[in-house]
Amino acid sequence: MSGRIKFYIERIRSGRLQEMWTQTVWIYKYARRYWIPMIFYTLLGLTGTIVSLLSGFVSRDLVNIITGYNAGNVVKTFAAMIGLGVGTTLVNQLSNYASSRISMNVDAEIKSDIFSKILVTDWESLTKYHTGDLLTRWGSDASNISNGVLNFIPNMIVYIFRFISAFAVVAYNDISFAVFAFLGMPVSLLLSRTLMRRMVNNNKRSAAMSAAMSGFNQEAFSNIQTIKAFDLVPFYTGRLKRLQKDYIAMRLDFQKMSMGTSLLLSTVSLLVSYAAYGWGIYRVWSGAIDYGTMTMFLSLSGALTGALHNLTSLVPSVISLTTSAGRLMDIVEMPQEDHSGDLAAAAFLNRHKNDGMSICLEGIAYSYQDGNRVFAGASMEAHPHEIVALVGPSGEGKTTMLRLLLSLISPQEGKSFVASGGDRLKLSPSTRRLFSYVPQGNTMFSGTIAENMRNVKPDASDEEIVEVLKTACAWDFVSRLPDGINSRVGERGTGFSEGQSQRLSIARSLIRRSPILLMDEATSALDVATERRLLSNIMRDTYPRTCIVTTHRPTVLSLCTRVYAIRDSKCDCLEDEQISRMIQDF
Repeated sequence: MSGRIKFYIERIRSGRLQEMWTQTVWIYKYARRYWIPMIFYTLLGLTGTIVSLLSGFVSRDLVNIITGYNAGNVVKTFAAMIGLGVGTTLVNQLSNYASSRISMNVDAEIKSDIFSKILVTDWESLTKYHTGDLLTRWGSDASNISNGVLNFIPNMIVYIFRFISAFAVVAYNDISFAVFAFLGMPVSLLLSRTLMRRMVNNNKRSAAMSAAMSGFNQEAFSNIQTIKAFDLVPFYTGRLKRLQKDYIAMRLDFQKMSMGTSLLLSTVSLLVSYAAYGWGIYRVWSGAIDYGTMTMFLSLSGALTGALHNLTSLVPSVISLTTSAGRLMDIVEMPQEDHSGDLAAAAFLNRHKNDGMSICLEGIAYSYQDGNRVFAGASMEAHPHEIVALVGPSGEGKTTMLRLLLSLISPQEGKSFVASGGDRLKLSPSTRRLFSYVPQGNTMFSGTIAENMRNVKPDASDEEIVEVLKTACAWDFVSRLPDGINSRVGERGTGFSEGQSQRLSIARSLIRRSPILLMDEATSALDVATERRLLSNIMRDTYPRTCIVTTHRPTVLSLCTRVYAIRDSKCDCLEDEQISRMIQDF
């Protein structure tokens, strides 16, 4: 006993129990929403236990009638036994159905809630996690919690009630049989210390390994073309086999421990059952009880032992639940974006959407969390009907500047705002509704061309879609497709060239008709003539759009109102001579 107390004191000092308590409180925030389903599920379980107890009494009476220890109506007793058996089956089926239905609803709601929280998590903090790890946490860990929220508390209540009720019946009839229910308890207590520690470690290792496997699969399937091009099929197949080998070794290691524990507990359970059986025979032989009572006692002894084992099995469930909760808490408790200005941003857009908006950055300083300083005192501005270019060597901060404009990251110093007339609004996550954005790479979603356009403007007509495709120089190839705007787009733009996908992405950004358009190397795959034609189309558009582009190619700089060179943590506005020299040197 003293060793057990020392163990828990050690766990408290290490902070593990406090950590588990914090994670349990976090789970409770979800559990309290479903108290009515949990009560219903608990009542079904309690009903099943009561029916099972009644079956024990009827079974006793039936045995006594058959053996002649008691007189009674065999037919009625047998019918009652069948009725209770059918009732037990019905309750079990209803309980399983209710459990499945409630669990699926809880799972969907928890995943939806966590999904929305992940999407508004601070962007830079979120980038520390691999996509595969996020998918594992959102999928497996969320499902684990949804199942536990429904099952843990009701099952605990049912198991405790089952044990107490069975013990009470046994003790009332013959207290000596009640002793057998506790014979296996010391072994369970001795095993729980090792089991708990191994369960915690195994759950963490298993979750980490699952995340690694998910991340590997996601990257491999997303880059099949690259793997084929570099003839890396044997290399990636070998990596998968090594990951699988490590995962299997880990699972088998824990399985060995679980198997040993199960064997020991099963052996103890069998010894207890045989001891109870032997004691029952002795009590019948000595005339203390009848055959029916012995049958009932043996049945209830099994129920007592089973209830104890079920209660013990809740310990791994608690560990698994809290481990999953901790992994999700790592994500959802990261800094969240501030969307408190949504109403103000919507009102600003409504007031000035037809006037155009300027965007200004003054004295901006920004360093990433890893300490990499990108800007120190950088300033720039762009106004309606302008195309403003950001140029500079790769890695100097062009994309970071667009992230600042979109408030994916926030400057540590300086001012950043949008303005129209004398009205100003500070840049924040809420002001993203003022922007359209064309990022680097292929960002088309699977679906049709029309569906991609309507992702950003659900009420867009076919005529509007065709119009923006013309502006983005995409209609010339879309019009030749058999299904036109209803042609399918594969995952990540499969089925279209890089240049075609870029033009479709630009069309998607234009159809939203946002006051400010950001294009991050969005024309890098286009030939110079198409690039100039596309930008000229945007300039000729009567909509008062402010356009900011990043580019490595200075051939289109003559179309730009201003050109900023991002270098040495600054954002310098270039003179005409400098721009001309860049064009000539290209």
